[in-house]
Amino acid sequence: MSQPLSTTRAPAAATAAASVPASAFAERADTERWPARLALMLAHCAGMLDLVALPVWVGTLVSAYQLDPQQAGGLATLFLVGAVFSSLAVAPRLHRLPGRLVAALGFGLAALAFAGVSQTTDYATMAVLHALAGVTSAAALSCTHGTIARSANPHRLFAFVGIALGVFAVLFFAAVPPLLAQLGGALLFQVFAGVMAVACVATALAFPQRVRGQVPVAGQGSPAAVPRVALGRAVWLGALGVSCMAVVQAMMFSFLERIGMDRGFGLQAVNAVLVALGLVNLLPAGLAALLQRRWLAERVVLCGPLAQAVLVLVITQSQQFAPYAAAASVFAAVMIFTHTFAFGLLARLDPSGRALAATPAMMMAGAALGPVLGGTLVKWAGYESLAVAAVLTAACAVACFSQARQRTSAHPAQPA
Repeated sequence: MSQPLSTTRAPAAATAAASVPASAFAERADTERWPARLALMLAHCAGMLDLVALPVWVGTLVSAYQLDPQQAGGLATLFLVGAVFSSLAVAPRLHRLPGRLVAALGFGLAALAFAGVSQTTDYATMAVLHALAGVTSAAALSCTHGTIARSANPHRLFAFVGIALGVFAVLFFAAVPPLLAQLGGALLFQVFAGVMAVACVATALAFPQRVRGQVPVAGQGSPAAVPRVALGRAVWLGALGVSCMAVVQAMMFSFLERIGMDRGFGLQAVNAVLVALGLVNLLPAGLAALLQRRWLAERVVLCGPLAQAVLVLVITQSQQFAPYAAAASVFAAVMIFTHTFAFGLLARLDPSGRALAATPAMMMAGAALGPVLGGTLVKWAGYESLAVAAVLTAACAVACFSQARQRTSAHPAQPA
């Protein structure tokens, strides 16, 4: 099947390349340089910190700060709500904003906010600083994802930053939980501040210059001019499907560590599971890139929510360590793998790249609901209630992605 695919797209790529001025290629070359790629990798790791750290984040707020699950989930939700509104404000204005300045300033302010959290135990102050960190880091992340979406090969570059996030997860889970047990919960927010500070310096020095007026053809190495048109129904439903998966991800991930501890598996065993989770997260982005031409994105995004729901059932219902550990270690990988294909699917549905520039909003809109929803369910109905919510949300995600699939399949590529 790979031969007809390449035959079909080659003339389109050649036509696009012929119609784009040389200056457009010169502007895009910056994202192909490794200093620029490394800056985007570090920015992605900092901006997607919640995807890695959420179980330790909420667990630390419960164990070290003596908050109940609802209060702890509420702080994480404030961070994510701030991120959603920030991304929705920044994404439509990317062409008018200096990307390097916004990214560096956003991460710098987020570093200061998290440093402030580490110095207080007052809930109201922590809430304000969590919201501020979300607003500022998401502004930086929107510029990061907008740049990735307008690179010469967005699927490949998104896979690179996904691999970087996996490496970051390994380092985080290997180092931070043991240190928290020794040095106290404030260390977590000092680590968050350090991560944001590193991203601030990296983006200030090497963030790629903004691409003006051109967007890449999805899945191609050549950019092409694309008229500005309204986003279609399939794009909105595809984005909503990603948000539904983010709800399940955040809801379950927030209490992954607490479930293991409350069921008596022990701190060392639970930390080992988190390290294993980080190691597994090294694989899905690269694997998704390798399978880009072999697996249909429309099918992958239908299977992803179902896999999520099954894993939540195993994690929440199992009283034994082995099933819990096996399911927990691959849980985040399902989201990373499926989101990479969803990124490619949305690139085809929206060649202008505007939908992908709002990736932080579509991810964090769902993730913002997850911690507080999960905390409320756990508080009133126990961990088992998370499985019911996950199954219902997965059904909504499948329904949304099925409509995106119908839209893309309604206009198949014509052979040359």
